[in-house]
Amino acid sequence: MNKSSIFFSITITFIALFVFIVISFGVLYKGNQKREEVFNHKRSFDITHIIKNELRREKEITKELEDYLELMDFAVVKDKVTILQNHNKHLIWSEDRRKLTIKSFEFEDKIYLHIKNHKIDILLLDKYKSDDFRVIMVFVFMLMMIAFILLYLNILRKLKPLSRLKESVKNIGEEDFEILCASNKKDEISQLANEFDKSAKKLKALKESRNIFIRNIMHELKTPITKGQFLTQLPTTDENKESMQKVFYRLESLINEFASIEELISTKNAIKRKEYFLSDIVENAEDLLMSNEESIIKEFEDIKLNVDFKLFSIAVKNLMDNGIKYSSDKQITIKTEGSSIVFENKGKKLTHPLNEYFEAFFRADSTDSAQSFGLGLYIIKHILDANELFLAYEYKEGVSRFIIT
Repeated sequence: MNKSSIFFSITITFIALFVFIVISFGVLYKGNQKREEVFNHKRSFDITHIIKNELRREKEITKELEDYLELMDFAVVKDKVTILQNHNKHLIWSEDRRKLTIKSFEFEDKIYLHIKNHKIDILLLDKYKSDDFRVIMVFVFMLMMIAFILLYLNILRKLKPLSRLKESVKNIGEEDFEILCASNKKDEISQLANEFDKSAKKLKALKESRNIFIRNIMHELKTPITKGQFLTQLPTTDENKESMQKVFYRLESLINEFASIEELISTKNAIKRKEYFLSDIVENAEDLLMSNEESIIKEFEDIKLNVDFKLFSIAVKNLMDNGIKYSSDKQITIKTEGSSIVFENKGKKLTHPLNEYFEAFFRADSTDSAQSFGLGLYIIKHILDANELFLAYEYKEGVSRFIIT
C-alpha cells in the first residue's frame, strides 16, 4: 500500500487506536481483578474475625451465624473432610494470624475458605460471583471492538469512490471515457464522483461528435470533389461553369450541414422548431443530396410539420440517400400515411434490428455497406430525437419502409 495514500494513513490510525484500546482494556481488567482480590482478601479476614468472636461466645455455629454467613455469600460446608483431603485443590492464598491459619483455595470451579486453629476448624463455600463485573467488561469491550471495526470498514467504503475516481482520471488522460465511477450515495465524495462521471460523458460525446464530424466530411465531400475534378477537365462553357458553381454550393451546404450536426450531437442545445410544409423540406433535401429527380418518387400529401427546417432536411436527405443507395432500382418513394412520413425502397431486408444501426459507425456485414461509414441512421436518430419524432422500420413484400412518426 502506498504510504502517502489516505487509505494507508486511515488504516495506520485505526490500528494505533485499536492497540491503544486493547492495552487500556487490559490495564483496566487487571486493575479490576487486583481490586477484587484485595476486596475478597479483606472480606475473608472480616468474616474470619466475626466467626472467631462468635465461637468464643457461643462455642458453636448458631443459626444466626449461618444466616449472617449466607447474607455475606458464604455457606458452611458440612462434609469438609472429602474436600480438604482431596489433592486436586488449587491454593489461591494462605496466611497465618495469631496461631490462626486462613486458606483460600479453588476446587471443582468453586472457591472455599478454610479457617483453622486449635479450637476452630471450619470450611466455608464462597458464593460471591466476583467475575460478574469482568464479564460485563469483556462484553462491553467486544461491542466496542465490533463497532470500531464496522466504523473502519464504513469509512473505507465511503472513500472507495476515490479509488475509482483516481483510475478514471488516469483513463481520461488517455482519452478513455468508458469509466464507471457514478454512485447513488449522497455524501460529498459520491457527489464528486457523479459530477466527474457527467463530465466524462460530456467529453465522450464531444469526442464522438468530432469523430463523426471528420468521418462524415470524408464521406460526404468525396462526391462533389470528384464531380469538381471531372468538370475541371471539360471545356470552359457556360453550362460547365454553372455545374462548377453547383459543386461549390454543394460544398458550402455540406460544411453548414456538418456544423449543424456537430453542434446538435456535442452540445444538445435546444433547437428552433416551426411549422413547415413537407414539400419545402423535401425540396431542400433534394438540393442537399444533388441527386437525379428520377430517383425520387413523390406520392405524399403536403402536410405541415413542426420541426427545425435545416436539421430535419438533413434527416430527410439521409433517408433519401440510404433509400437510393441500397435499393435495387436506385429509387426512393416518399409517401404520407396520416401524419407519418414513409420512405420506401425495393431491396433487401435489414440484417440487424433497427436500433443497432443507430450506433455510430455501425455497418452491416454486406458488400452494399462497404463504402458506408455507418453514420446515416445515427445522425437521423439524433435529429429526430431533437425534434421529438420517432423512426420505425418494417419490411413488406420486398420493400423496406422507414416511417417517421
